[in-house]
Parts: sequence; C-alpha cells; structure tokens
Amino acid sequence: MFTLLHHCSRNLLTLRTVQAVNKSYYSTQMGKRVAVVLAGCGVFDGSEIHEASAILVHLSRGGASVNIFAPNIDQMHVVDHLKGEPSQEKRNVLVESARLARGNIQNLSKLSVSDHDAVIFPGGFGAAKNLCTWAVQGKDCSVNDEVKATLQAFHSAGKPIGLCCISPVLAAKVFPGCEVTNMSSSSRRGGDTARYPDTADTAAAINQLGCKHVCKSVSQSHVDEKNKLVTTCAFMCKAPIHEVFDGIGSMVQDVLKLA
Repeated sequence: MFTLLHHCSRNLLTLRTVQAVNKSYYSTQMGKRVAVVLAGCGVFDGSEIHEASAILVHLSRGGASVNIFAPNIDQMHVVDHLKGEPSQEKRNVLVESARLARGNIQNLSKLSVSDHDAVIFPGGFGAAKNLCTWAVQGKDCSVNDEVKATLQAFHSAGKPIGLCCISPVLAAKVFPGCEVTNMSSSSRRGGDTARYPDTADTAAAINQLGCKHVCKSVSQSHVDEKNKLVTTCAFMCKAPIHEVFDGIGSMVQDVLKLA
C-alpha cells in the first residue's frame, strides 16, 4: 500500500510540474494581440475547420486576445463537401468565415497592424483558392491584394506571421528567399507516403520560387528567424488529428514567443 501511495504521489508531482511549466510559459505570453485571417468555411473551398479551431484554442490557452478577419470577396467556387464536387452556388468568403468566427469577424480591409502583435493564417483549400490562385496556377499564382498587403505590413513591422497546411505558399510567393514547411521529413525520404500525399510538388514549387522548403514532422513547426515566419504542415499530412493539433500548438507557441 505504501509503495502504491508513493507511486501515485510521484505521478501527481510530475503532473503538477508539467502544469506549472505550462502555466509559467503561457503567463509570459499574456496580452499578445493576434489577428487570424480566414478564407471561408470548409476544407475544400475555405479554411480547414479543425485547423482554425486548433489555432483559436492554442491562442486562448496562451492568453492572447484574438480578432478574426476575412476578405469580403466571392469564393473561387463552392464545393459540396458530401459529394466532393463543385456546385453551382456562389458564396462570399467573409460571410462563410463568419460561421467559424461565431459571427465575430471583420473585413480584412479593417485589419490594423499597429493593433496586433502577430497574424496567423489557417490552411484549407480556401487559402489556395480564395486568398491566392495557387490551386489553379501553382507557383505562377497571384495573391489577393489585401492578403498581400497584410503579409507585407506585418513583415515590415517585424511582427511574426504564422501559417499552416497549404497557406505557407502565401509567404513563399510574397517573400522570396524565405523558409517554410508544408511536408514531413519522412515524406521527403519516401518512408511514409500514405500519410503525406501530394506534398512533393508543392515543396518543389516553393523551392522554384527561390524559397527554402524545410521538412518537419506534423507535430513540429519551423521558424524562419530572419523573416519571423512560423509554419507547420498540419493536414498536408494525413496524420491523426491530435498530432495535427500538437503541430499547430507548436506553431502558435513559436508565434507568441516572437511577438
């Protein structure tokens, strides 16, 4: 009985130590003001819902205050997520993003860099269809003017920019020579292609733009110290959702450290 109580006590102390470390870390991040830019609602034509939610959870845990934005533009198209096929509907990116923001959202044109310490872009096809045209033009794509202006403004102010999944291509297009990730090291080696599909072409295109693609595992983030860019591959990897959640948490923590 004494041995069991001793073992339980030691485990409790370990748990308390971990909790204390987490509390200590996050308390140092209190007061950070972070903008989150959405691209619609739904993986195939907007922001990836799990990624956006994970970002908001980690920012909340980090004590950051958050404002959510989206451009007031039409989506490239609308995808029926049940059938996985385009439909004939027309939807607005700001209106659809309001679903994720629980209605508390602003037009991207109103985002003031001086009022924020960092900005984060979730992934989802909307980042490659609505925020830029990467989905159809690849490395020859154009970036939405307001999105480009937002990226450049935070970069010029020396404030960190977080991007996950496919959204790092925005940075690759706007900041030549930057470093980003959107695939894992095991995928690069060919050791886990079932979990990391369709990423090699994106990584190659990023390199062709004069940027450096850095392979990381799904639970890790990469920090480009020079440009204050923090990226993670998220659902560019077919990993368990908790691993994606952890990788986004790493990205958010790194963003808050740089802010």
